[in-house]
Amino acid sequence: MTDFDPADHLPDDLLERIRSRAAAVDAENRFPDEDLAELKEAGYLAILVPAELGGAGLSLAEAALLQQRLASAAPATALAVNMHLVWTGVAKVLADRGIDSLRFVQEGAASGEVFAFGISEAGNDLVLFGSDTDVAPTGDGGYAFTGTKIFTSLAPVWTQLGLHGLDTTSPDAPQMVYAFIPRTDAVTTRDDWDTVGMRGTQSRTTELHGAVAPADRVVRRVAPGPNPDPIVFGIFSVFEVLLASVYTGIARRALDLAVETAKKRTSKKTGLAYSDDPDIRWRIAEMALAYDALLPQIAAVAGDVDARADHGGLWFAKLSGLKHRAVVAAKQIVDEAMLVAGGSSYFTRTELSRLYRDVLAGMFHPSDPESAHSTVAAAWLGPVSTS
Repeated sequence: MTDFDPADHLPDDLLERIRSRAAAVDAENRFPDEDLAELKEAGYLAILVPAELGGAGLSLAEAALLQQRLASAAPATALAVNMHLVWTGVAKVLADRGIDSLRFVQEGAASGEVFAFGISEAGNDLVLFGSDTDVAPTGDGGYAFTGTKIFTSLAPVWTQLGLHGLDTTSPDAPQMVYAFIPRTDAVTTRDDWDTVGMRGTQSRTTELHGAVAPADRVVRRVAPGPNPDPIVFGIFSVFEVLLASVYTGIARRALDLAVETAKKRTSKKTGLAYSDDPDIRWRIAEMALAYDALLPQIAAVAGDVDARADHGGLWFAKLSGLKHRAVVAAKQIVDEAMLVAGGSSYFTRTELSRLYRDVLAGMFHPSDPESAHSTVAAAWLGPVSTS
């Protein structure tokens, strides 16, 4: 990664155009269509696709840097694109381990397909280990999915939805089925995305009414419950790394805005610039200390995924811990930036107020704080005794 320059894949002028649209996207509660069009044109949706298949052939660690950069300009755009990149990242993780079942995702991303992430379900804290979505065999190797998915980012624009459900009728049931479905009349997208922040993701609710995944789009059948299967590891690892990256990008932007504000503001009491005020200097130093700690963590964990490192039973603890620390630190940094900027940052017209609302979403993504702590405790202490 020594010669990697994020600006080669996300040029400054493109980044600034995306930044210039972010406030309107948020205020109008709409999908950033212009951002997606420009990112597509720049080949961004294929950054994790091998060069021989028409992509940029980047590593997960390099994609993580790019997502930090994109999130510093438009967090909602970065988070929406994240969900597409998760599937291309999973395809890479599997291919790196000799499993080619998601090659169609790589080829699709290179040709302009947009992949959405249909895993979350209301009340399903099992996440990857279980599903309330019913899966019925169609008799020709395909499956029909019936259920409701929530937080489906890219809802207005996706062309393929990667999802899971539970097959309870086949001879080897129960089995979790991972597959991809196209957008058809069997899929209903509710127009119900009206949230505090991350409004541009348009992560609407998706109803599945017997939506069929053809046989060649069924990628994995695994037993429900905790499972070391490569599809589970692939989803969890890429999802957590790229989420940590988005919220780290928000933290960086908040830090930059705090520094900029401190240099502009002058104290009526002392006549000094805020940048010379010892309390403000301490606050910004706290922000920088927290931010600087995130960068090597993301690089190390992403690098280990790329290098196929073996952390055994600690892998899920490392991944959930990375995401948890990143979102906690990012929220702390944005909070501090608001205080540096003062009361003006409370107005909705300011970028900091938007970052303040956007960063809140980090706590709700898997792994949430409870799940992260449970995973780490189990890794170090073992399962809870039932005796």
